[in-house]
Amino acid sequence: MKRKGLACIAAILLSITQTSAIAETTGLRIMSYNIRNCIGMDERVDLHRTAAVIDSLDADVVAIQEVDSVTSRSQGRDILKELGALTGMGHRFAPAIEFDGGKYGIGILFKKTPAGYKQIALPGREESRTMLIAEFDDYVFACTHLSLTDEDRSASAELIRQESAKYDKPFIIAGDLNSCPEDDFTAGFCRNFTIISPTKGATYPADNPTDLIDYIAIENSFADKIMIEKREIVNQPAASDHRPIIVEIKPVWF
Repeated sequence: MKRKGLACIAAILLSITQTSAIAETTGLRIMSYNIRNCIGMDERVDLHRTAAVIDSLDADVVAIQEVDSVTSRSQGRDILKELGALTGMGHRFAPAIEFDGGKYGIGILFKKTPAGYKQIALPGREESRTMLIAEFDDYVFACTHLSLTDEDRSASAELIRQESAKYDKPFIIAGDLNSCPEDDFTAGFCRNFTIISPTKGATYPADNPTDLIDYIAIENSFADKIMIEKREIVNQPAASDHRPIIVEIKPVWF
């Protein structure tokens, strides 16, 4: 009995040690990329080039902006689906507008399939905008591409805040916010969200960047529950007119 008891205790301790080791090494790699529908700075459409950039960064989830779905411009191709196939990732498209015989909008690529999705319309007077939300077991991930106008961005920020408040798990949002760090909108946005991607440097235009308008942020109540292992504006000057951003975090909620 004693031997069996000791063996049982040893097995439990080993299990705890293994679980702790997994928790210590588990992280989340998040990417955001305005791909300009795979049109590079050389004005050449190249899905393989865009996919190679995404694949090289090995993210768990990727927020994609400016992507066509079966438009004439893209010869009826489902661009996000093809990028998913090329990178070996799952995909979910969220149309923002009807465009050129198809749709145009944003999307998410992912390694692990989300439990569910939600799409929220956002204001945009120059064109309609949207937010795509994917709920995973341990966190919520949202992708968006905000309006060019201050009023519409501010209204969008409140809608984003309202959606984030519906979850009792970390809410992470990524995308092209069309706002620089020093802008009033960004300051207002940060009343509810903490930017975890780089706040110095620039992402646009990709060949000679002068503006930082692409971000990854987490809802404030969870900002102190993560460790940022890495954050970077990726030196990729050719595949799009934006440079991608990547953040690696070690969340304590895993």
